[in-house]
Amino acid sequence: MRDHEPAHDRRPGRRLSTRETAELLGVKPETVYAYVSRGLLSSRREPGGRASTFDAKDVEALARRNRREAAGSPGSGGDLSVRTRITLIEEDRYYFRGVDATELAARHSYEEVAEWLWTGRLTPGTAFTAPGTTVEAARRAVNALPEHTSPADRLRVAAIAAAAEDPLRFDLSEESVLGTGRILIPTLVAALPPVRHDHEDGGPLARRLWGRLTGRRPDEASLRVLDTALALLADHDLAASTLAVRVAASARAHAYAAVSAGLGVLEGPLHGAASGLAHRMLLDVLDQGTAVPVIADELRAGRRVPGLGHRLYTGEDPRARVLFALLEQVPQAEPALLAARDVVATTARHAPLHANVDLALAVFTVFSGMPATAGETIFAVARTAGWIAHALEEYGERPLRMRPSGHYVGPRPPQPLP
Repeated sequence: MRDHEPAHDRRPGRRLSTRETAELLGVKPETVYAYVSRGLLSSRREPGGRASTFDAKDVEALARRNRREAAGSPGSGGDLSVRTRITLIEEDRYYFRGVDATELAARHSYEEVAEWLWTGRLTPGTAFTAPGTTVEAARRAVNALPEHTSPADRLRVAAIAAAAEDPLRFDLSEESVLGTGRILIPTLVAALPPVRHDHEDGGPLARRLWGRLTGRRPDEASLRVLDTALALLADHDLAASTLAVRVAASARAHAYAAVSAGLGVLEGPLHGAASGLAHRMLLDVLDQGTAVPVIADELRAGRRVPGLGHRLYTGEDPRARVLFALLEQVPQAEPALLAARDVVATTARHAPLHANVDLALAVFTVFSGMPATAGETIFAVARTAGWIAHALEEYGERPLRMRPSGHYVGPRPPQPLP
């Protein structure tokens, strides 16, 4: 035990008050209750008493675990490991809170899947709406940007504007953060410039997003693909952007700022923007009539073929599998779908790479007449749900635990003043 920790009574069966528990863990009393809500601690009310008490052995075990995390071995080269109850990726499948994510996405809307990620409850008919003042503030900010601004930048500015409009943004309680998520996601969509003059600002989120990605009239099959894509992409464990969100939340940045951190990382070509590269490749394949010269050009330039392979899956990305199955039911998608299959078959002659979700998303954006950046927009809107879930989880952990130590390899001091 560290010398500044209180020396609690260690009698067998000893129960600790909330104040004693908070002292032992080095957190605020509110965080103790967050630990309870996340299953990290159990509480009990004594007969005739109103306050909750906690088993001393359980509290001390959690304190030891927190200290081990804080004293992790910097510079050891091991992967950063974060306890989470949100997403598990295992044996070429992935699960949201223990439930197969592809089955959730097939049976429930994006908003319902988001609520499941946040609360572990499914609420049929869930729809996200945002106050008019918040939407208007975000739209004004986004409309002031240059025309060539990227989707990630537009969404980041919208998030900042929405934050400025919310006086309760620094309230990190579970109820407040959930309210932020339910407002922020529809605000991000509503702040994007519409492509269709008859775009919709009501109804399911996928329908609202459609009119901001393409001028084509939507059909139910295409909207189902978009809604399913949003649900499938809602989270994917500790991707780079999600790790950035958790670092921000660990420093107790509010939820809008944490999402902004995720949006900043998402813009990289190896993450959210990867579907745009696959989109352009499919257009080239359609233009040439075959994937052979297109793949040859990619490899000759020293680039990886976009839309293929994923380090977490040995076989086909399960998200791609679900989207391809839906796309097969949309007649207009057939040319782009055949082009994608040509890419996979051509590359398979030399490397056993399977399609990932970026290729499936590219098929969707190509046949829908969307720009190459549309996949990034879909990815960012979708992943905001996962970011909120991870921020909420991180707020229940010890502050600033996501603070590794640098392994200095520069010249040893003292060095002469330059």
